[in-house]
Amino acid sequence: MRMDERQAAILNILKGEASVEVEALSARFDVPTQTIRQDLRDLDARGLLRRTHGGARRLAQLAGRAYADRRGFRGQEKRAIGELAASLIPDNCSLTLNIGTTTEQVARALESHHDIMVISNNINIVTMLSGTMGKELVIVGGKVRQSDGAVVGEDAVEFINRFKVDYAGIGASSLDTDGASLDFDAQEVSVARAILRNARTRILVADASKFDVSAPVRICNVSEIDYVITDAPPPSDFASAANAGQTKILLTDSERADLVEAAN
Repeated sequence: MRMDERQAAILNILKGEASVEVEALSARFDVPTQTIRQDLRDLDARGLLRRTHGGARRLAQLAGRAYADRRGFRGQEKRAIGELAASLIPDNCSLTLNIGTTTEQVARALESHHDIMVISNNINIVTMLSGTMGKELVIVGGKVRQSDGAVVGEDAVEFINRFKVDYAGIGASSLDTDGASLDFDAQEVSVARAILRNARTRILVADASKFDVSAPVRICNVSEIDYVITDAPPPSDFASAANAGQTKILLTDSERADLVEAAN
């Protein structure tokens, strides 16, 4: 794992936990403790966490800063994922996109689409598309999380349940090799589940670094998704779970999107 990937994973851990310890991170990422200490020094210097004796703790404003920081993390890969996802979505359809920096790239790639309805609990997506032609934009109603512009909570779930769309595009903070997609925030997960329930075709967009992140709240299993779009071949167990559920995995790291069959 590259240094930037490891540091992003540490920030993701701090979304769900108040603090981390050097020894535990060293074991988790299989790197020397001095490497972890350097990571924590770098992140502290960037104002993304606060170093403590033997580890680090999250800042009160960490979530917002981390979200802005994640926009640039693996940006090229996310753009390619967004473009591939958008290529599956035709004109004259409806879709829902959830909060996330990768789903934002899906929205960006939809700018030239026409006669589509885009529903989102991500204020950034609605703002991004507001100047483009040929779209009906619907912002999910509910409580706005100011750290990242997400609309979450029971009102948001109830709002989404009013619709039945052609496509759903969701992201995830973590992908498990057993086929689970996961996140850190239970309210955010409730919204993602509602989005999936109320769509005919379901697309999960996530770069390959999400296999290196562990999160506690389950969104769904890969068998509940129609397409998984990522930038590198997934672990064989994940590919097998997808194959068993007849879920298509599309990759961006080749000249065209390839269907990944279960590893033999």
